[in-house]
Amino acid sequence: MKHNLQFDFLVDKEKNTLTIRRKFLAERQLVWNCYTTSELLDKWFAPAPLTTKTKSMNFHEGGHWHYAMVEPNGTEYWGYTEYIKIKPIDYYTALDAFANAEGEINKDLPRAEWRVTFTDKGENTLVETVVTYKSLSDLETVIQMGMEQGMTATLDKLDELLLTLKK
Repeated sequence: MKHNLQFDFLVDKEKNTLTIRRKFLAERQLVWNCYTTSELLDKWFAPAPLTTKTKSMNFHEGGHWHYAMVEPNGTEYWGYTEYIKIKPIDYYTALDAFANAEGEINKDLPRAEWRVTFTDKGENTLVETVVTYKSLSDLETVIQMGMEQGMTATLDKLDELLLTLKK
C-alpha cells in the first residue's frame, strides 16, 4: 500500500546543502533504531535493487559505520560514516564519505556533513536530514549522481521495513 507521505528534497546552492524531509508511519524510537542499528540499516539503506552490508559499526560519538551498497551482480559501493555528535532519538551528526572495502576514504568524491533530526508528528515521525557539502561543485556532483532518486527509493524501502516491524 502506497501512502502519500511528506517528502521534500530541497537544494540550496548558496549554502551547498540538501535538505531531505520525510515522514514515516512509525513512532520515533523505532525510526531512530532503523537509522542507528546495523542489522536494521542492512535491511533498507540502499535504493532497490541494491542491498546493504555492514562491515563494522560503532554507533557512538567518535564511532563509525563502514558499509557497502551491493548490486545484484555483486558490485560493491563502499561508504564510511564517522559519528560526531549524538543525542539519542533526537538527532545525530556525521561525516559521510565514499570509501573502499578497507575503509580508506575516496578523496576524489564529495564528502559531506549530515545532521539527521527526528521529530514526533503525532503517532508518526518526521526525519529531516541536512547534508552540507564543502562546495557547490560537490553538491552538483551528488545531484548528478542521482542523490534525489536514490534517497527516494531508499526511504521507500524504510517505509516497507517499518510496516513489517510494527506488526
